[in-house]
Amino acid sequence: MAKGHRSQIKRERNANKDTRPSAKLSYARVSVQKACFVLDAIRGKDVQTALGILAYNPRYASTLIEKLLKSAIANAENNNGMDVSKLYIQECYAGNAPTMKRIRPRAQGRAYRILKRTSHITIVLNER
Repeated sequence: MAKGHRSQIKRERNANKDTRPSAKLSYARVSVQKACFVLDAIRGKDVQTALGILAYNPRYASTLIEKLLKSAIANAENNNGMDVSKLYIQECYAGNAPTMKRIRPRAQGRAYRILKRTSHITIVLNER
């Protein structure tokens, strides 16, 4: 249990907060595995190169990630006052979100489970 006044505890918690610009997409209707194919292609690249890769990537996840990357760039520019030409993707990852369970009718009255997977996708930028 933490010691001190509530305001002091909050001040300490906010002091070591991550100040890097980021954007998070929660409950994206794409599986983690499919999102990671696209994220692996842009990890570590500068934002202009990453936007070019995402624009010509045929996967569905690339449209979601492109929109998310543009949001992270806008956050860096407006909230942190960073120069867009110096930004690069420091971290990008996808984590499991709740799975929707659906039923598919099969032969002889049986039912098969269909798992519609969702994911939480995060992009963190930084300046070079």
